[in-house]
Amino acid sequence: MPSEYLTQLKDLIKEKAKEKGLKVMVVGSTLKLVKEGETVMNVSDRGEIVEISFKGQKYTYDKWYTKPEHLANTIKQVLEVQFK
Repeated sequence: MPSEYLTQLKDLIKEKAKEKGLKVMVVGSTLKLVKEGETVMNVSDRGEIVEISFKGQKYTYDKWYTKPEHLANTIKQVLEVQFK
């Protein structure tokens, strides 16, 4: 079952993702952004932290300080810049 954090995050980014031709899926404790059957970004809930994997890089955020709406804004900005 997906975490509350990932569920909220999915709801906050799904419109921007759809606009950019991406599908948002939650698989276990990972939210995946998929384009044409290929995963382009993973957001993993690791308990106290959230880890984003994108283009071979990993970014770690503390869930205490980074609420879903804050991370959603960051992800939406990345989608805007990376998927024109």
